[in-house]
Amino acid sequence: MSSISDPDFLALQGAWEQTSLEDNGVLNPPDAHTAPGAITTITGEHFEVKTVSGEVLLAGRFSLDSTTVPKSITWVDSIGEDAGKQLPASYRLEGYEFVFIAADESMPRPLSFSTGPGQTMRTFVRRT
Repeated sequence: MSSISDPDFLALQGAWEQTSLEDNGVLNPPDAHTAPGAITTITGEHFEVKTVSGEVLLAGRFSLDSTTVPKSITWVDSIGEDAGKQLPASYRLEGYEFVFIAADESMPRPLSFSTGPGQTMRTFVRRT
């Protein structure tokens, strides 16, 4: 299934603010890809994370499939240390909350929403 025909693809479009981060089992560690009040904007198959002042912290594209269990999404950053890598992830999208857990490129797609080594989980709420 292509992302564009997936109902979750349409539901993800717009602005999201990160509310929580878990990385390698650590809750809310320092994070180079976000900042207080930073907004992730999803437009089509592309995403961009910007600070309140407009600085781009991260950008790239994604593809998803809501028919898998858990639902799957693959992130490909266009800038930063993971640029060009396909990062396998799973996600939940429930109303105004979006959660994903991603693994490093060479790892299997995470199947549970709790991080271990080489995994990052981010929680977002919709912003209008």
